[in-house]
Amino acid sequence: MPRFYARRRLSIAAAATALISSVALFNAPTASAALPTPVSAATARTYLASLTVAPEDRTGYDRDLFPHWITQSGACNTREVVLKRDGTNVQQDSSCAATSGSWYSVYDGATWTAASDLDIDHLVPLAEAWDSGADSWTTSRRQSFANDLTRPQLIAVTDNVNQAKGDQDPATWMPSRTAYRCTYVRAWVQVKYYYGLSVDSAEKSALTNHLASC
Repeated sequence: MPRFYARRRLSIAAAATALISSVALFNAPTASAALPTPVSAATARTYLASLTVAPEDRTGYDRDLFPHWITQSGACNTREVVLKRDGTNVQQDSSCAATSGSWYSVYDGATWTAASDLDIDHLVPLAEAWDSGADSWTTSRRQSFANDLTRPQLIAVTDNVNQAKGDQDPATWMPSRTAYRCTYVRAWVQVKYYYGLSVDSAEKSALTNHLASC
């Protein structure tokens, strides 16, 4: 059963009330509900076999080289669109900021009720992309990558989990929820394949091993 957090300690009675009122939410979350469904494991294995294997060197990386959270429509930027997409009963104000809702973090199984407790994870981190070929892209292409709502690249997750992940690839970091790992590596390979990014040898080995059990 996923854990429920609210950043403040709740009394036992209050927690019980919240739990009862959220039974449907706790019974419902599915691993692929938020993220655009990635390619199958078989397709991911085929994609992975075609990726260039190259060593990493992050010289020159700067997050500002990837313009992100651009306006998507009206007053809504990319972060706000993902929060709306990935949450349940999300209410937004006139500036598109989420004022209420519930979010299930597929990486760690936690559920949150405040948008401030969520980060929007770039599944393939920006620094990882830079080191894998994005250093040669135009700013426009890096912007598209950083705001991609079509590929399985952006997802709302627990903020400190995203911060712990940082710029690590699957050789050194995977979601703690083992049930989500197959989805994660399929998405990772799909994004790298679509954007023509390389993998290093340890990363490829980890992806190969995880995909073998999908």
